[in-house]
Amino acid sequence: MFDDRSPIYLQIAEQIKNDIVTGALAEDEQVMSTNQYAAFYRINPATAAKGFAQLVDEGVLYKKRGIGMFVSPNARDLLRGGRREAFFSGVVDPMIAEAKAIGVPLTEIVQHIQKEEQ
Repeated sequence: MFDDRSPIYLQIAEQIKNDIVTGALAEDEQVMSTNQYAAFYRINPATAAKGFAQLVDEGVLYKKRGIGMFVSPNARDLLRGGRREAFFSGVVDPMIAEAKAIGVPLTEIVQHIQKEEQ
């Protein structure tokens, strides 16, 4: 499950975010505890806890004292909004800049995308 591309705690956080965006984890659904996560993936519990803490700081998860961690009620919208911004700034804006540089009109790009949707 984990690779060497980034720290494990970040990969844990990213996996949980992906599960929320895809609907595998629903809002107000309980997630595995840090100890369960650590035992299942054979990692240090502190590493799992660091990933969970990041998600709490971002408003994606919340704690119920004595019960565990849960997906925040607005987590999916929050994550999708962030990914949309990243999509436009990281994909669409550079594409538009390249299209302008090589002389491709934006209408031709839109037509190409619409053709791909069919």
